[in-house]
Amino acid sequence: MDIVEAPADAQSALNVVAPTSEEKIDTILTADQLENFGLKSPGEEGKHYVLDTNVLLHEPGCLNRFEDNHLCIPADVLSELDRFKGEQSERGANARRVHRKLTEIFGAEGRVTTGVPTQGGGTVRLVIYDPNLCERSSRELRKFHRIFPDRERVDHRILACTLLLREHVNPPVVLVTKDLNMQLKARAVGIDCEDYLNDKVEPQEVSRNEMLRLAMDPTELQRFASSGEIELEEERIASLHVNQYVLLEAGEKQTIPARLDGDGKLVRLAVPEALRIPDGNHLKPLNLGQKCFIDALLNPDISLVTCFGQAGTGKTLVAMAAGLHGVFARDFNGLTVSRPVVAMGEQMGYLPGTLEEKMRPWLQPIYDALELLMSPQSPQGPKRKRKQGEGVDGHQKPYDDLVNQGVIEVEALAYIRGRSIPNRFFILDEAQQLTPQEAKTVVTRMSKGSKLVMVGDPAQIDHPYVDSRSNGLVFTRQRMKGQEFAAHVTLSRGERSDLAEAGAKLM
Repeated sequence: MDIVEAPADAQSALNVVAPTSEEKIDTILTADQLENFGLKSPGEEGKHYVLDTNVLLHEPGCLNRFEDNHLCIPADVLSELDRFKGEQSERGANARRVHRKLTEIFGAEGRVTTGVPTQGGGTVRLVIYDPNLCERSSRELRKFHRIFPDRERVDHRILACTLLLREHVNPPVVLVTKDLNMQLKARAVGIDCEDYLNDKVEPQEVSRNEMLRLAMDPTELQRFASSGEIELEEERIASLHVNQYVLLEAGEKQTIPARLDGDGKLVRLAVPEALRIPDGNHLKPLNLGQKCFIDALLNPDISLVTCFGQAGTGKTLVAMAAGLHGVFARDFNGLTVSRPVVAMGEQMGYLPGTLEEKMRPWLQPIYDALELLMSPQSPQGPKRKRKQGEGVDGHQKPYDDLVNQGVIEVEALAYIRGRSIPNRFFILDEAQQLTPQEAKTVVTRMSKGSKLVMVGDPAQIDHPYVDSRSNGLVFTRQRMKGQEFAAHVTLSRGERSDLAEAGAKLM
């Protein structure tokens, strides 16, 4: 195909988006305007971090996380926070916390754009972007709005504010946002951009699937097998933390799983042959990971258990079986199960009915597990005699009586704020959909005698502002690692079916 040169008038039309050398700056911002707009640097040292709205909603305490650097909050962020402050949700609560914190910081100051000192030695200030005045003084802003012409979009105004700030201060200017699309837009126009990293864990802490192996002499392994515990030299267990599960091995075929207890000893797992549910099914651990999981679930000294596992590894089912086992053994007053309401794909809109009817689709996997474990008709367990009044058409579920009595409680996570939960076995399913602040809210609800079990798959996240390294599940595991009351297990072997196992690994 022949290449034809475009005519001169067409070339000028193609170049309309590029600034010309004759383009003049109409207005120069005065010193007072720079100070009034927050464009004057409070100090010569430190970086200038521009905070996006989602960072403040993600962690309201982030204002004290930037040490001796300068925090810049665009005025448009305040308007966006105002949209969320009325929500009866964690996001609404965080928006209100940010407003109170900023009011406290700026309360004693007459000028909020000059920079108020923070605890770390830096400053925090508001930055104002007025497109009618600022665009005339900035060639960069005119170019930016030719690329992104929607001046009313808050994301574009924050990006423009960052560009304007970069033109008037000496230290580096970095936009901090958890919005991946906004990060791409920022890099497209040459803005340095970062994710908020304070609550992110190291990648290896999430991807580590295999249990750590500890080499031993055959005589040591024999002594451990006979006594159920062994104390090794400190340097050999220096890399381990309390309640970590390891595989002791003396050769390829001689292996025994163990757990490091609070006294620095390696102890044998205390796992029954099966978790027995009265009048229901008995659940046997099918692999080493499930044995470690059950050991942690049944240990009365461990009050927090976190579990990573891909689809089909039995996270929810094993946790539910252990909870029912503990309730029927009278170790707990009841079993509470919850999960965050985060949809995958398109939502179906508002659901009719009572609160229980609205929550039923979200909590159906939990009811499925209850029915499997307590069903009297399952061929995997003993049959239960039909109670008087229980129909043969299956309308009454085997767990209905326990739900009506409050022994089994299935509830929405949105209503947990303000509660104090004593003597309950609490299972938080799909915990990877939580933000760190939401996970903290759940953890701090647990009273004496309660056990919290958080399960999920960090690779399956539908929440827009958390990822595999910053969600509430991995955050809780990382912050609680090494505590004597906390344990973690990773399940890597699928048991649902060969199809589910292949799908989890290959798709």
